[in-house]
Amino acid sequence: MISKIIKDFFLKRKVNRKLANYQLQMSEDKIVSIGVLIDANYFSNQEALISEIEAQGIKRENIEILSFVNKNKKTLLEKFDYFFRKDITLGGLFKSERVTNFINKNFDLLISYYDVQNPTLLLVTKGSKAKFKVGFHTIDKRIHHLSINTIVENYSEFISELFKYLKILKKI
Repeated sequence: MISKIIKDFFLKRKVNRKLANYQLQMSEDKIVSIGVLIDANYFSNQEALISEIEAQGIKRENIEILSFVNKNKKTLLEKFDYFFRKDITLGGLFKSERVTNFINKNFDLLISYYDVQNPTLLLVTKGSKAKFKVGFHTIDKRIHHLSINTIVENYSEFISELFKYLKILKKI
């Protein structure tokens, strides 16, 4: 318990330092590939989320999901890539190959599907090489190009709002 608090403290400091001079880069490219970063401790309906994205015209093979989970939920997510708090060092470096592969992919869109400030997830979002980043309004505004005001349980509303704005921005 104490180690979790200490680790979160150091990770929050690392995130704040990295975001101090962080500038989002814009891209005019159309959305083809999507990465979805999920906090599976609060949202476990990944299949329904994928179905909503597919209903908007994105092919399943162009969607990749990475879930952050506690140890006790590992068995629930065998279909998707996942990582744990222990997969990141106190200095903010990732030990898991799954996380580094996810971060290094050049997604056209990264959906940060979590609405609770979590330094581990913020580091993954910040480190991602995605060209356009979207998340919830409750998360640090410096990390996303677009923030949507809804709650995690309303995944269909989130996806419909997201694609409405992507059409307005001529991203799809």
